[in-house]
Amino acid sequence: MATSTPNAQAGTGSSGPPPESGDDGRAGRRRSALLHRLDVKGVPYAFVAPFFIVFAAFSFYPLIYTSWISLHRVELSTLDFMEWVALDNYIALWSDERFWNALGNTVTIGVISTVPQLLMALGLAHLLNYRMRASLFFRVASLVPYATSVGAAALVFTMLFERDFGMINWALGTVGIDPVNWEADKWPAQIAISTIVIWRWTGYNALLYLAAMQAIPADRYEAAAIDGASRWKQFTQVTVPGIRSTIVFTIVLSTIGATQLFGEPLIFGQGPNGVTGGADNQYQTLGLLLYEEGWKNYQMGRSATVAWAMFLLLVLAFLAQRLIKRLRARTS
Repeated sequence: MATSTPNAQAGTGSSGPPPESGDDGRAGRRRSALLHRLDVKGVPYAFVAPFFIVFAAFSFYPLIYTSWISLHRVELSTLDFMEWVALDNYIALWSDERFWNALGNTVTIGVISTVPQLLMALGLAHLLNYRMRASLFFRVASLVPYATSVGAAALVFTMLFERDFGMINWALGTVGIDPVNWEADKWPAQIAISTIVIWRWTGYNALLYLAAMQAIPADRYEAAAIDGASRWKQFTQVTVPGIRSTIVFTIVLSTIGATQLFGEPLIFGQGPNGVTGGADNQYQTLGLLLYEEGWKNYQMGRSATVAWAMFLLLVLAFLAQRLIKRLRARTS
């Protein structure tokens, strides 16, 4: 008689690994959900982390350290020795005529260079926005001044504005105007420096405006044309409101650049070994005053105080812009 085996008695059992228990399955799903959340929420922070690391090392830390230096008397030759003076540097800066002169020069040069620059950039972008032959060439050509180094541009314009042999005075002489001493006189010097800034930054701002203009829907212009709006009306009623945020952005950038203006007036004044800001400081900016205090008078504490004064001025300008924007929003 045949005897049955245990397998036969057990029925039709299938071979293979035992099924995963309920606890292990839930743990695996939790791990997968955790990894998914880290992938979705953590990866963006990993992408922007290099920027914040560089910003902390080269912007935030110098800002904090400069504020600490501004509260001390520090000389360039002995940077490891600091004498605590609290707010004495700021009090001395407040009563320093050179600071107010540099601040006034910074404001006037900023206005003379920023207003024509942005208006010219707006007009240039409006022209480039139309279909025209070789439009790509003109767009690239408008960036050439921006790509030129500030040193090269300032040297060329310094020769152009030279009193005795400069091309500008030669052109003025052809129409009967006497030669202008561009470097010695206050307003001619500031106009010459502003010309360098305008030449370098107009094309850059024009391309920013052009990019914003091309994002405006074409049906807005079509609707304005159907309503009988002229090209000028379309520009003022459609184009300018459509790029308002870009205009504000360029104004902020230009304000920051004007406050930190340094290279153009330095080279226009014959470089670091010559007169910085003119014989009577007639075009000395806050950047030049910072340089003079730190690297000419060897007073790093005062130099840091000027740097923080420039930073606070930018903060005040930003707060004023926000306040004006809110007031306009309430009245509209």
